[in-house]
Amino acid sequence: MIDGQRFLLGGADGAGVYQLAAMGNRHGLVTGATGTGKTITLQVLAESFSRMGVPVFAADIKGDLSGIAAPGNPHPKIDERLALMPAEGFAFEGNPTVFWDVFGVSGHPLRTSVSEMGPLLLSTLMELNETQTGIMYACFRIADEQGLLLLDLKDLRAMLAFMAENASELRGTFGNISPASVGAIQRQFLVLEEQGGDVFFGEPALALADLMHTDFSGRGVISLLDAAGLMARSPKIYATFLLWLLSELFEQLPEVGNPERPSLVFFFDEAHLLFDNAPKALVDKIEQVVRLIRSKGVGVYFVTQSPADIPDEVLGQLGLKIQHALRAYTPKEQKTVRSVAESFRANPAFDTAAAITELGTGEALVSVLDAKGRPGVVERVLVRPPQSRIGPLTEPERAQILGRSPLKGRYEAMVDRESAFELLQARARTMADQARDRTESAAREKEEAARGGAFDWLTGTSRRQGLGEAMVKSAARTIGTQLGRQILRGVLGSIFGGRK
Repeated sequence: MIDGQRFLLGGADGAGVYQLAAMGNRHGLVTGATGTGKTITLQVLAESFSRMGVPVFAADIKGDLSGIAAPGNPHPKIDERLALMPAEGFAFEGNPTVFWDVFGVSGHPLRTSVSEMGPLLLSTLMELNETQTGIMYACFRIADEQGLLLLDLKDLRAMLAFMAENASELRGTFGNISPASVGAIQRQFLVLEEQGGDVFFGEPALALADLMHTDFSGRGVISLLDAAGLMARSPKIYATFLLWLLSELFEQLPEVGNPERPSLVFFFDEAHLLFDNAPKALVDKIEQVVRLIRSKGVGVYFVTQSPADIPDEVLGQLGLKIQHALRAYTPKEQKTVRSVAESFRANPAFDTAAAITELGTGEALVSVLDAKGRPGVVERVLVRPPQSRIGPLTEPERAQILGRSPLKGRYEAMVDRESAFELLQARARTMADQARDRTESAAREKEEAARGGAFDWLTGTSRRQGLGEAMVKSAARTIGTQLGRQILRGVLGSIFGGRK
């Protein structure tokens, strides 16, 4: 069923349909209406890659994918399905799994820093307009130039406040920084914090190496993000985080060309969230990453309801296509079905468009790439049952897995090291102290001047010359003259009792 070079996807007319390991980094697409079996297909793909030694990252949107960590349970319907395909060696087994959770409840806390997220993704996450996005770019640029780390939201808030206070000095380099625009961005922080941004942004940030482990037996570890709570509070954070993770993999992993099997497989469930209302610059970025990341050995698999949810530029990069049933009750839906059917290489044995609407649960139209990377003829396939459990783990089972996780204790405690917030506060205190010193000095001088005008008419002050001082200086200037010498002698003579 899995021989190191390929794994079984399912059966078609008693024959097996296989995914080649070498084509795993050519990406894929799993689509279908709600309740047609997409989650089970995702589970089959994830555990199959894991058994080939490939690390996997996937999101558990509905909370029912956690069973991938436990062995499956026998069932007559599973036996019936296995009898229709070449499933030699099938056995119920769990998979090495690490659980993650942005909120740190059902898995290890998962964080990233504001600096790593970057201005484009952060602006998209906060739904900023073009002017506000420009200010966000300027914020990151100024922070870099001044050596200020942007780790969490309070750093970003402090940086924007600094920009507003120094707008006149910054205008020449970065253009107008209006208080209204800064205020609008600051208000968006309140929304972001309510959605979980206060715990998502910070340190220790996720290390990509912790997603790319194999266990002692050589199986790839499945990193499973518990996204049920995150999806309920902020679908935007979910989509933005996965896109950031994809971008980080692209930037940090080395080039490997066309490996025998992927370095990592990345499943993007509810993929339509990534493209809903996304600006063109972001869509272009996604298309670039998907097109180039396969040379880093990373396979990206989008899971969504309809291929229409994915832009054509991205669809063209996807090799494996698994299409579960679609409903076609309206003219628009019928047009979508025809469009999907035309994207497959036709099989003369059946009408592709008709088959899409006739598929049962757990049945799919499948097109795989051959050894030369060419799309195969579409097949009507019964997807094989997963070897792991269908359905969620119990809370004690999840707790037991978390308790023996190799990452236990690494991410649980949040770290708040010195960054932009602390440095700007220290700078503000220094400036306040200097201003206070100047004020106190001016007050002392004023008081000193006032005292000198009332009482020190003879000796003067440090800033004004008194009458006595003026007389002494005038006398000194006349000492060198004959008249001066005479006067001096007369004065001294009278003092010391000289001759009269």
